Amino acid sequence: MKIKDIKVGVLRIEGTNCEQESYDAFKRLGANPEFLHLKQLLDIDCNEDEKRDVFDYQCLMIPGGFSAGDYIRAGAIFAARIKSKLQKKLTEFVKREYPILGICNGFQVLIELGLLPGVNDAASSSPEACLYLNDSNRFECRPTLLKHESNGKCIFTSKIPKNDIRLIPSAHAEGKLLFPIERQEEYLKKLEENDQIVFRYVDSDGNYAGYPWNPNGSISNIAGICNNHGTVFGMMPHPERTFYKHQHPDWTKTGLGNLMGDGQAIFESVLDYISKRF
Repeated sequence: MKIKDIKVGVLRIEGTNCEQESYDAFKRLGANPEFLHLKQLLDIDCNEDEKRDVFDYQCLMIPGGFSAGDYIRAGAIFAARIKSKLQKKLTEFVKREYPILGICNGFQVLIELGLLPGVNDAASSSPEACLYLNDSNRFECRPTLLKHESNGKCIFTSKIPKNDIRLIPSAHAEGKLLFPIERQEEYLKKLEENDQIVFRYVDSDGNYAGYPWNPNGSISNIAGICNNHGTVFGMMPHPERTFYKHQHPDWTKTGLGNLMGDGQAIFESVLDYISKRF
């Protein structure tokens, strides 16, 4: 499939606020993104020509923001609305190995949908993890350094070398990844064995470290994970905000180089996967 023919649905409802940057990231690489309101998939309050189907797209992206005001839990209402009518189709979408990307609030939605952590083949009917309040109990907006941990399973990071460290900013109040305390070690072991831990927070020397390097206190410094097939990926930091080198806070010191920012490879990787797979 040619890149220009790849349709990416950038899903939104009230409260999402990073859809433009996400749309632009795919558009700049030559793909065919489209802003997609959830009502268009649910066939609510839209004209016939506005209706859409999940399978109109080769990739779905759930961007950051504060969907539905983050009431109840971050991402919970967005996920509940998706589940109300789309659970079966979304499960089939994943089964066919079409990719889904969730960034920040989108990661929270994927957790609430039971698509992540995704240690088994089937989606969970209820959340198996949560993204809880940051240890600081406040909104953290800062540059974060991420070490690429994947051995190759995650299709969203195929163009990033193993152990590469990327500067990708975080901006969230609820990013602390947690599992049920009685099964915490079990989940971590499975994620490690399945090559599902994609990014971890590190310090400037590449070492795992606590606050402020880890902005939320996430277990095992986890910043991003994928499902067991590597096609559903969620991360708290925002790669769309460092698409270009001049978006890095230290660009005047390090120079612009080839202009490519540290987040660009994530979007390139998934488009490369789709172009070869479908």
